This record gives sequence, C-alpha cells and structure tokens, in this order.
Amino acid sequence: MESYLNENFGDVKPKNSSEETLQRWRKLCWIVKNRKRRFRFTANLSKRFEAEAIRRSNQEKFRVAVLVSQAALQFINGLNLSSDYDAPEDVKAAGFQICADELGSIVEGRDVKKLKIHGGVENIAAMLSTSIINGIPTSEHIINERKRIYGINKFTETPARGFWVFVWEALQDTTLMILAICAFVSLAVGITVEGWPKGAYDGLGIVLSILLVVFVTATSDYKQSLQFRDLDKEKKKIMVQVTRDGLRQKVSIFDLLPGDLVHLAIGDQVPADGLFISGFSVLINESCLTGECEPVNVNAANPFLLSGTKVQDGSCKMLITTVGMRTQWGKLMATLSEGGDDETPLQVKLNGVATIIGKIGLYFAIVTFAVLVQGLFSRKIQEGTHWIWSGDDAMEMLEFFAIAVTIIVVAVPEGLPLAVTLSLAFAMKKMMKDKALVRHLAACETMGSSTNICSDKTGTLTSNHMTVVKTCICEEIKEVSSSNKSYNFRSAVPESAVKILLQSIFNNTGGEVVNSKENKIEILGTPTETALLEFALLLGGDFQAERQASTIVKVEPFNSAKKRMGVVIELPEGGFRVHSKGASEIILAACDKVIDSNGDVVPLDERSTNHLKNIIELFASEALRTLCLAYMDIGTEFSVDSALPLKGYTCIGIVGIKDPVRPGVKESVAICRSAGITVRMVTGDNINTAKAIAREIGILTDNGIAIEGPEFREKSEEELHELIPKMQVMARSSPMDKHTLVKHLRTTFGEVVAVTGDGTNDAPALHEADIGLAMGIAGTEVAKESADVIILDDNFSTIVTVAKWGRSVYINIQKFVQFQLTVNVVALIVNFSSACLTGFQ
Repeated sequence: MESYLNENFGDVKPKNSSEETLQRWRKLCWIVKNRKRRFRFTANLSKRFEAEAIRRSNQEKFRVAVLVSQAALQFINGLNLSSDYDAPEDVKAAGFQICADELGSIVEGRDVKKLKIHGGVENIAAMLSTSIINGIPTSEHIINERKRIYGINKFTETPARGFWVFVWEALQDTTLMILAICAFVSLAVGITVEGWPKGAYDGLGIVLSILLVVFVTATSDYKQSLQFRDLDKEKKKIMVQVTRDGLRQKVSIFDLLPGDLVHLAIGDQVPADGLFISGFSVLINESCLTGECEPVNVNAANPFLLSGTKVQDGSCKMLITTVGMRTQWGKLMATLSEGGDDETPLQVKLNGVATIIGKIGLYFAIVTFAVLVQGLFSRKIQEGTHWIWSGDDAMEMLEFFAIAVTIIVVAVPEGLPLAVTLSLAFAMKKMMKDKALVRHLAACETMGSSTNICSDKTGTLTSNHMTVVKTCICEEIKEVSSSNKSYNFRSAVPESAVKILLQSIFNNTGGEVVNSKENKIEILGTPTETALLEFALLLGGDFQAERQASTIVKVEPFNSAKKRMGVVIELPEGGFRVHSKGASEIILAACDKVIDSNGDVVPLDERSTNHLKNIIELFASEALRTLCLAYMDIGTEFSVDSALPLKGYTCIGIVGIKDPVRPGVKESVAICRSAGITVRMVTGDNINTAKAIAREIGILTDNGIAIEGPEFREKSEEELHELIPKMQVMARSSPMDKHTLVKHLRTTFGEVVAVTGDGTNDAPALHEADIGLAMGIAGTEVAKESADVIILDDNFSTIVTVAKWGRSVYINIQKFVQFQLTVNVVALIVNFSSACLTGFQ
C-alpha cells in the first residue's frame, strides 16, 4: 500500500504544488461518497482558474490606465486648467467639498489632469476638511459624517453559510441517498404487507440512522467553518501608523477614513487608495494590480498610491482618498472568489487510503449482493417457484441491496481525509492561543516533521527591547545607564562632537519622537532606532528643534543587503552634509577621518583604525549590538538623483546596544536538540556578537562552526557540502545567504526546514522554506504574506510550541487512522461473513 500511495499520491508538496499534480491525484479518488464534503477545505481549482483569468483581465485594464496617465503627464503641466466641478449638496452639508466618486476617479485612473484641476494634493486635503500636518479631527460627529459620505475601509465578504446549508451538503452523500430510497421502498412495502406500525419498523430504523449521521456530520462541519472564519479574521488584522488631531497613533486598517494621514515604511502594504504627501526614495511594487514586477517610483510628480500594493523601498506620508469597495483593490477582490488552501501531503495520502479501502469495500459489496441473490435463486429453484415472484421476494431482494450498500457505507472511510482537516483545525485553534497564527493548514502538519530551524537573532532569540549601554565617542569608551551618568557623559565629551552626534541620530533615522494622546513623549520606530533616539534624548537633544534646523534632501533607507542607511541634509549656513549609519565594520571601512578627544577631525591612521576595530570586537564579545555613525560634508553642489558617497566619511563614534536574551529561549533550544531539531542562527549582526549570544543560549557548541555571510558566499558546492552540517551560526548574512542556506538544506540534505524572518528581504527565504515563520510584531506585511505561520509575540519559544502541536497532529491522526481502519476492517469482515455464510446481518 505504501509504495502505491507514494507512486500515485506522493508528489504533492506541502507548498507550491503544480495545478496538474493537484488535478491528477483527485482523478485517482473516484470512489467518493460526497465530493462536496471531502474536498470542502481544499483548493477549488476551477474557481482558482476563473479568479486568475479575472485578475489578468483587470491587470490589463489597469495597465492601460497607467500608460494613459504617463502619456498625459507629458503635456498637462503646460496647460492652464480650470474646474467646473461642484460637489453634491449632501457632501457640502456634511462639511466637505468633494464626493467619493470624484476622489476615486482621480487615484484609480491616475488622472493628473483632474488632480491639477482640483489644486493638487494640498487642496484635495482641504476639500476633505483635513490638515496635511495634523490629520482629521476625531470628534464622534465628524467621524460619523465622514463614514456616511465616503464609506468604511472594508471589503464585501461572502456571507457566512448557515447550519442548514451544511445539513443539505451532508445529504448529498450518494450512499445515504441510496439508503433513503431503500427506506422509502421498505416503508411502502412493509406497511402494505404487514400494516402500521409493524411494517414500518425497518424503514423508520433506516431513516433515523440517516438523520443521525446527517446531523452529526453537519454540526461538526458547521463548527469547523466558524473556526476557520475566526482564524481568517485574525489573518486580516493589520495596524497602521496614523496622525489624527496632530497625534500619532496605531489604527486598524478597517478604521481608516478619507482624509487620514498614514505613515508608510519599507515592507508595508498600502491600506487604501491615496495621494503621496511627502517622503523619500519611495518604490512601490504594483504587481498585484498591474502584473508588472518593475517597482514604480512614487513622488510629488507621480503621487498615486493604490491599496493592496507594497512599499518596496523608502518611507512616506500619504493622504487617504478612497476606501473599501471604491478602491482598485476592493473592486478586484469583489470579482475574485477564494480558491481555498492547497491540500496537505497527509490529506492527499489519506484520500489515497480511503480510495483503496473504498475499492475493496465496493468489491465486497458486489460479491455479497451476488452471493445473496444466488442463494435466493437456488432456494427458489429447489422449491420450484423460480417463475413465481411475490412481494416478499422483492422485499428480500431490496434487503440484499441494502446490505450491499451498508457494506459500502461501513467500508469507505469517508471521515479519514476529514480527520486531518479536523485535527489541523483543532491544532490551529490551540496555536492561536499560544501566539501562533497559522495562515496555511499544511504548516501545522509540516512543522511536526521539521528537522532544522534557521532563526533570526534580534527579536526572536533576544527580547528586542534595546538600550544603548556603551559608546565610543572621540575614541574613548563611555558607559550609558542613567540620566545622571548621561549628564556626566555629555560634560566629558567636546560640545562639537555632541552636536554632530545629535544631528546624526535625529536626522539619520527611520524613527520619530512624537506626542501621544496622553501628551507624553513617545518614540516610534524599530527597536534599534528607538534605542538611539532614547540615548539622544538622554543627552538633552531636542528632536523637533534638530529637524527644523536643517532640511532633509534625500534619504536612503536601511535594508538588509547594504546594512547601512544614509541621509543628505541641507545645513542652515549653506552646503550639504551626508550622515551614514549601519554595521560597524562596513561604516568604519568607509571612513578616512575620525573625531579625536579634543573634538577635532583628524585623519584615521592605522593605530586609530585598529583601536576602533578592537572596541567593536570588545563590544561584540559582550553580546552588544554595534552601530557606527559617520558624516561627510559634500559642498554646495548636490542632486537628488545622485547616489550617496561610499567613501571619505568622518567617524563620529560607535554605540553598543544591549538586547538581552528572551527568557526560556535556552530551555527551548535544548528541547529542540533533544527532539532531533537542529537550531541555526542566521543574523546580520557582527560575528562576535552572534557567537556570544549563540553560546549563551546553547546554539553554538564546541564542534560547531560560526561563519560570516561574505565568506559563506565564496564557498564552492563541495565546500558547502562539508560546511553546512557543522554550521550553527551565520553572521553578517544577506537575505540571499539565508535563501541559499535554506535551499541547500532542503535539496542537498533532504531536511525539512523552518525559517524565521521579519523583513521584506526575508520573503524569498520564507517562500523557499518548508515552513516560513514571520514575526507578528517586528515583521513587515510583505514578510507576513510570504509566511505560513505568524509568530504573534516574536518569541522563539512559540516556534517550539508550533513544532509540538505539529507532532501532536501526527499522533492524533495516527490514532484516528488506527481506530478507523480497525473498525472498518472488522465491520467489513463481519458484514460479509454474516451475509454470505448465515444469510442475515
């Protein structure tokens, strides 16, 4: 049986199976009593094909709109345009000057002409009664009016199916229909021959059995559908940063309204249609709408942002103009129907088992019917009544047929494939409570057989609550731990060095210092940015004052490939300055000058370079994450299109950031090791920091190897074959290094690999892995979309819990299969034997 299953049903993968494969195995499952029920929670291939055709059609239409808008841009700027638009009376009465349809036509059609007629983005904001600085007012009356005029940011969903729909589907079972016909005939003949109520007993018994089966099945399926619906709602929960009433706050995408100011960063999904207000280096991936993989540059000249698209690079502030079903994405979603999840390998194999047993059951049913009919004929021939047939004989033939159908009912284990779905659904519900949101059913099953976990360090193994504890400014090491010491710290450092340090931190950052609802200072941004901004505030810096003192001209955001970020600012006294920040070794290699103990800029000689390198290694050996800050004056000539310089910087200093190990991680790593799962750390941090943390939590052993990404890249295939089994830590890794490692583990070594990731650049590795685990807190929407499981608390211990539940799924299914097959085989033999040998059941 195993070789038959592997040959016919073994080519379905946990992820990304081809459509031909999915269609082929279903054709093999021809003995199915109720197709609607057995394949309910698997991919609807016909709907999926239909949805893909609609998507392609919509992409073509939208691509035409894009090309038209690009052509329009070439001559509209030179025209003198005037507006004859007048808003409807109900819109004016609500305090607005533009209706929802007009707004929708501007962004959806990328109508540059209409945008210019309405006075540009700032005038559109005024017509929406919003401020491009403070956002919309939050009084309940105004919010309700906004919702009434413009709608809410929710898509039309298919209504939940009621209980009686599941009852009807359960009645579609072929064998139950045959038994229902048998019951009707039995009732009719029984009452005619024996009268009421004696003649109705057999028929009513069959009817009650059918009703019992139908209602138990329908109840189970209905509860399961509610569970899947709840999980689906959790998957769609996305929070975005919004400014309202001048205060930054996190809001659900479903609560967004036209006029809202939304802050987007690399990896975010655009939550509604809108217009670009301000930002730097914004590249938008519109492939989900247009099918074009080339990212689009969004700026003041091309300000259109469409919901469902992804921020591939940069950051910006956008004005929401259109929400919900009026958006391009909403219209697309309205035409598409869910294709369902691909089948898991276990579901496919159990369908195979059910098919094999079904064939055996069908054979036994036919033989049983033939034996019983032959017995009846033999008896009639012996009695000499074979030409005379009565109602009793017909009733007996009907009973024989009912016996054969009953054997099929008993033999075909229709509940076997569904047992997997039920078990996986139960595991999904339990995992949700344990802070793991499963996006694809197969992940529950696959995680149970995982043999390797490639984990990030920051935020997964460590707590992601970062603070600056040590610095090297002006070539001297200083500790930072409290406000008093920070005051002493500032007095011990030349004022010129402190000034350039604060300018670097406050300008060259992806974070912000804002006022919260409670009128308290709140720091927004990644944990690394937050730690640096906290340090700058401790030194007495003023974020807003520093930002207003100079003008940001260009920003190059941080990404995992460059391991640095940079910003160009225009100084108040004239001229431009570049600030750069990132991985210590990379930034230090770009420096040729340093600020000395007197606050003077001096050449960076070999002694100073070695001294700074030793400090980086010292900080790293203490498990501190290190960052280097540098700047460079570039005169008065700078173009926004120019790239930032790569050499010639002045080193400001090095900061050591503490990120403590999460409680319970060491124990979780030990549990993995004892369970036969190898844990590897893949991080972008310094190798000494990575080794220190890996030793502390038990990942790096005496026999293990720690390697850096650049060295890993240079290895040949033969060297990688020798290296990978012993490799436990990869530091300074790029996203492609992680992807290469995962691919080798899966293909060359046949391992089942789970991968954690949080950034946009982690998407290829998450997609390549058998199980992609995205971080729910630090993870970008792009990473979450590529993942199979979302770890809601970003904790490694939760990953171990997912593996435990995966294994429990296998154990539960093993027990169920054992029970089901035992019952089926025994019932089959007993029914066949009693029917054929004794003539009754």
